[in-house]
Amino acid sequence: MAAGTDTGAEEAALGYEQARDELIEVVRRLEAGGTSLEESLALWERGEELAKVCRRRLEGARARLDASLAAERAAEAEAEAGDGEE
Repeated sequence: MAAGTDTGAEEAALGYEQARDELIEVVRRLEAGGTSLEESLALWERGEELAKVCRRRLEGARARLDASLAAERAAEAEAEAGDGEE
């Protein structure tokens, strides 16, 4: 579960829900205990990677939403400006 050389490719392949679900499982395993130090560290590192994936996916979704809302406001402003020209 340690970071590999193709982390970027793996991140691109993971959807938000997949990363979130795996992160939940990692946290569950860490909280349950009973793992060796090495395994705990590997789980922690994997959890950090998954948290980054989730954060990037959410930031991307937020950017898309903001762009969509900005385009909608611009279209409304254009329509209002067009109505006043008549």
